[in-house]
Amino acid sequence: MTTLVGTDLGVQYGSFRALDGVSLELRPGHITGLIGPNGSGKSTLLHTLAGFLKPTTGRVELGGTDVTSWQPYRRARSGLSIKFQVARIYTQMTVAENVHLALQTGRPVRRLLRSADDVVDRDRTQALLAPFQLDDHLDVIAGELGHGHQQRLELAMVAAHGPSVLLLDEPTAGMSPDERRGVGQWVTSFADRCAVLIVDHDLDFVRSISTTITVLNQGQHVATGTPAEIEAHPDVRRVYLSHV
Repeated sequence: MTTLVGTDLGVQYGSFRALDGVSLELRPGHITGLIGPNGSGKSTLLHTLAGFLKPTTGRVELGGTDVTSWQPYRRARSGLSIKFQVARIYTQMTVAENVHLALQTGRPVRRLLRSADDVVDRDRTQALLAPFQLDDHLDVIAGELGHGHQQRLELAMVAAHGPSVLLLDEPTAGMSPDERRGVGQWVTSFADRCAVLIVDHDLDFVRSISTTITVLNQGQHVATGTPAEIEAHPDVRRVYLSHV
């Protein structure tokens, strides 16, 4: 079953085409890596799929429903979560409060008023933070965390929604090699439950966790295939060699 489909997506600003007829399918249980030189349209594609940009041409389907005109919040309620390149967290709140708010998203008001949910959320918060070694930072103010910890906190927050589609924009930016390996292990585990699209400039990282890789250049689709197929693809080689 296909979870998210973008068909013939184009995004144009005047005469400049940020995306030019790009199509992409994301399937449950698969990790799709999205790579390409700077300015190739990777973040534009992610933001179009998530609803933050409206395509000039093409359509986006989520679970078989045309969501091209849907706002981001509506797509989120239907199972799509996105992790932005710059961590979007509540820096004045504690780590636990950040995750607690993420857990409350979309919950009926009557449930928010029940104190019993606080106990449940505390347990779930610790479980969500544990894979990122943040479960012992519950009462730390999020703004006091280091960059890598803030990135991992946002990953825990997007996981709280239990998404069917997870879009990750540079999730390991600024992280140490050990932190990147930890995130890779978590993404691989989480993909058992949903479809994942990941953008990252660390090509070794993308290759190590992706089922399929799609390559963009100047807003256009270059190739899609397994990591081995992409590594050997002559057009992909030309794209990267031309930017060295």
